[in-house]
Amino acid sequence: MITPARYSDGAIHVPGDVAFPVAVRPREQAVAPDLASAVYTTDNELVCVDRAGVVRWRHAFGVFQEKVRNVRAGCAFSLDGKVVWLFRPDAMGHWNDGNDTWHVLDAATGVVLASADLGTVGHGGDQQVHPNGTDVLINVGEGQDGSLLFRGRLDDNTFEVVPYPWEDRVLVAFAADGHHFMTVHHEQSDVAFHTYPDGEVVIRMSVTDLGYDEGAWLEWAGGYLDADTAFVVAGGEDDGEEWFRHHLIDVRTGAYLGTFDAHTEDAYGVIQAGGGAWLTFDDGVFRHHVR
Repeated sequence: MITPARYSDGAIHVPGDVAFPVAVRPREQAVAPDLASAVYTTDNELVCVDRAGVVRWRHAFGVFQEKVRNVRAGCAFSLDGKVVWLFRPDAMGHWNDGNDTWHVLDAATGVVLASADLGTVGHGGDQQVHPNGTDVLINVGEGQDGSLLFRGRLDDNTFEVVPYPWEDRVLVAFAADGHHFMTVHHEQSDVAFHTYPDGEVVIRMSVTDLGYDEGAWLEWAGGYLDADTAFVVAGGEDDGEEWFRHHLIDVRTGAYLGTFDAHTEDAYGVIQAGGGAWLTFDDGVFRHHVR
């Protein structure tokens, strides 16, 4: 499982009171499985640091930009820690001419091993590493134009990229065994559970299936508490005040199992940990919770 990493007060934090000091607030961050190094993106580069905050290597995106707005380059470690996956929203970031690009770098040196043109014009790309250790899914959000999903694999320096046939689904999470993954509709109307790798929908639930009217929505958030149970986050607005609640779904049958207290005031604050457990992060501290 990928080590969860969050930024707070000048450092990237992971469970176990491990922190990596960084010079600037990251756009996105990731930590190696052995906890020896971390990577993070800024407005213009990908940076790798050790636990003392010493820079190991840097990867510049291209033409320097004084300030990059409305876009976020993304990074993720492979499960074995040998490579780093980098998404660059080049089209809107203007570091290079052309579309967004996806790259695989040597984690020890920062050398680019392979690259692919995604043909997208995205604000950011959420990367989820598959439990098999070889595949990665990336979700590229194009704002009002939708959301595109790709499957990537590096095989002997050959970068295979396969698009899924949708433009309206946002990737949320993998099941722990990797046989299923979860998406939420770009317009936040339903959640779907897909087989992997083909993407066939086996369960779909709308916000009305959870007992709400059509004025409510589903956040682009959720995950799997255990092999049989997923959680989704419904939200809405009453008298000008926004609210959200966490709900449980049986992923074997599609049955709605009711609400649960996630112990967080952040709709996106639950970090799946498996085995019926989850983490929350607040004020630089990870907290462990069990149903």
